[in-house]
Amino acid sequence: MSDVQKVQVGDVQLAYRCWGEADAPPAVLLHCLGEDGEDWRGVVGQLATTHRVYALDLRGHGHSDRPGEYGFERWRDDVAGFLRELRLGPVALIGHSLGAIAALLLAADRPELVERLVLEEAVPPLPGDPPQEVAGPPPGPLGFDWQAKVAVVAQRNAPDPGWWDGLAKITAPTLVIAGGSTSHIPQQQIQDMAERIPDCRLVTVEGAGHLVHEERPLEFLDAVRAFLVPRP
Repeated sequence: MSDVQKVQVGDVQLAYRCWGEADAPPAVLLHCLGEDGEDWRGVVGQLATTHRVYALDLRGHGHSDRPGEYGFERWRDDVAGFLRELRLGPVALIGHSLGAIAALLLAADRPELVERLVLEEAVPPLPGDPPQEVAGPPPGPLGFDWQAKVAVVAQRNAPDPGWWDGLAKITAPTLVIAGGSTSHIPQQQIQDMAERIPDCRLVTVEGAGHLVHEERPLEFLDAVRAFLVPRP
């Protein structure tokens, strides 16, 4: 993997890695809860053949700061600040799970920053049914701040209604990738979410589950690369 670099964004230092030619179009990768930029190791090499790829450690994860204050709006704003500090944008924004929610919120609120949007197994911003509960952290060191999980569960149980309405404000061409019946995310909800985004296509990789880019990297890459670099 690429060496870890850091940048100050507001009140936090965010870690990131980058690959690809410096003058290639930028693509930014946002990981899921509990992971970091290393999570993309199986696909980043191919993505970097056409893009300058940046894999961010979101606040509370990996090598980034752990301030104890988390939430999807904070992660959204951190990504916007990251793009500002590195003078990137508009970018291809690729998010998985937690990262996908941060990505769709950014695309809805700051459309000028997002050229193309990829949402892998995004949790639709609808109230949890039944609501989730959070136990205490597991024993031993963690690669992320457990308070980030507490914040995620609270906002998944009771998301801001404006997030669902905001899907209609996304102007970037969007690719939604679903993992099929073996995912714990309700696939009908993912389809409903995709239908609310104006310029959106849905690709289901049946049997991939929630970790599409890890379990089925070739199919993930086929879908993403065809979307990011469409044939003339």
